[in-house]
Amino acid sequence: MGLKFSKERPGKAEHHSLVHVQHHLVNYLSSSFCIRNLVSKKRRRMLVGGYDLDMSYITDRILAMSFPAEHVRAMYRNPLWQVKSVLDMRHQGHYRVYNLCIEQSYDPSHFHGRVERFPFDDNHVPSLQMIKDFCESVDSWLSSDPKNIAVIHCMAGKGRTGLMVSAYLVYTGILAEDALQMYADKRTTNNEGVSIPSQRRYVGYWEKVLSFPKGVNRCPPKVSLPKRCSRELRRIRLYDTVNIESVFFVVSELQKVSGQRYSRPAEVSKNCCRQIKSGCQRTNSPLYYYYSFIRRDEAGNNPEMDEPRLVVQMDTERSLLYQKTCLDYYFEKPVQITGDVRVIFYEKLIGGRLFYACFNTAFIRNGLLQFTMQDLDKVGKKGRSICGPSFCLELLFGPANANGNIMLPGSAPSGDGDLSDG
Repeated sequence: MGLKFSKERPGKAEHHSLVHVQHHLVNYLSSSFCIRNLVSKKRRRMLVGGYDLDMSYITDRILAMSFPAEHVRAMYRNPLWQVKSVLDMRHQGHYRVYNLCIEQSYDPSHFHGRVERFPFDDNHVPSLQMIKDFCESVDSWLSSDPKNIAVIHCMAGKGRTGLMVSAYLVYTGILAEDALQMYADKRTTNNEGVSIPSQRRYVGYWEKVLSFPKGVNRCPPKVSLPKRCSRELRRIRLYDTVNIESVFFVVSELQKVSGQRYSRPAEVSKNCCRQIKSGCQRTNSPLYYYYSFIRRDEAGNNPEMDEPRLVVQMDTERSLLYQKTCLDYYFEKPVQITGDVRVIFYEKLIGGRLFYACFNTAFIRNGLLQFTMQDLDKVGKKGRSICGPSFCLELLFGPANANGNIMLPGSAPSGDGDLSDG
């Protein structure tokens, strides 16, 4: 008698048995080699239901975690089936999951269809409109039932998650710095929650656009998103650089993808900052004088004096005066940028990123943005090696509206160039 092999495909029972074996194998490998603990680093973990998961309650109703993964990724992230088991055990029928990843998704049916996506790029920022939509969605869900909780994650469950969790805490009336600190305390063991400066910057932006009704205990704040504000980028300068003669840069704007919440970076300009040489002068005067006029409020009242103020007086050519090496690029034709902007710097035209910064043009004051090394994102070893002790990235802008003028020495101010928040 010989052995007989069935030609039939495995049935449901065999399939479930295979999945069961796979789950046990992943659990064994990840626990045996402490892979998940190594990957989660200083993020707080929870032991619940026999599972060791990378998740933390920020409040009783806000749960932050890393990505709920399947297959091989589950060896070093939260296994999706474990997350589902814990959520169904603790908050059955009362949780909604918010996925902030653009790079990865999963079938919403795993969480009974209660999944919303607010995707934006890793280590970067979302648009202010996305922050508004996210906060309103979370608030609506939590307000609909006192038992409801919001489960928020990106890939690692730290930066993007921290930005959006902190933004929601600000939406509930907590100050931006307090919200960021609260997240750091609850999510990490080393007090480093949202560590990317631009992400912290956007939590600060969000705080500025909220106003809370007086005398009302629990009422959503009024959200006044700034109008789209175009600015003319005229110069990029890296002040006090060492060990390098040129740096490439790419300027991008976030542009909404049709039919999606995601906004992709669209390149606006790219070029190279080079060393300023002795005797380099332009045909126009190197001195720029910027005047600002106070904008009246909605009632037509002037909160401050109606006198023009000199807000910038800057020598933009003679860096040698300060005995510092500067890398500089002057736009012969100023570049118009609007809304949410990224400026990324590279050692080479292709690859070798040094650092970058994200900002919104509506929050530029006085025509000059300055970033120290502590204000820049993802400054690696190579990035630090080119920065002297007084290093500063400077972005010089024209006036905030078409009527504003650049004033040359000896000229009188004209027009209504407003350099306050747009």
